[in-house]
Amino acid sequence: MPVAMKKRPTEEEMVTIRLRVHRSNAPRIKEYAQSVESEDERTYSVAEVFPEYLGKEQQVAIRAYRHRENLTQRQLAEQTGIPQRHISEMENGKRVIGKELAKMLAKVLNVDYRAFL
Repeated sequence: MPVAMKKRPTEEEMVTIRLRVHRSNAPRIKEYAQSVESEDERTYSVAEVFPEYLGKEQQVAIRAYRHRENLTQRQLAEQTGIPQRHISEMENGKRVIGKELAKMLAKVLNVDYRAFL
């Protein structure tokens, strides 16, 4: 009796990717996706696609690394000893991230502390 075989993926196989982006960024994301599909050489910087994040690199970094480690603000607060309210304020740009706080965050988030400075 023949055994069912798993179909091997081919290079031409397509996948669907869903993104949630601000309405104003949707046309740029669509243009980028089309250029990738047509193999154009044009590349886009993060600043071109998401200009609203310029100057907010530290705040975005905390949130991104926290999500990467699958931590809530409360869990990060418990592991670092930094009050959850302060983490929220840092993520929203209302509190400065000093060197000592950056080192505490970096240790838990498995990243170099300079990512937050």
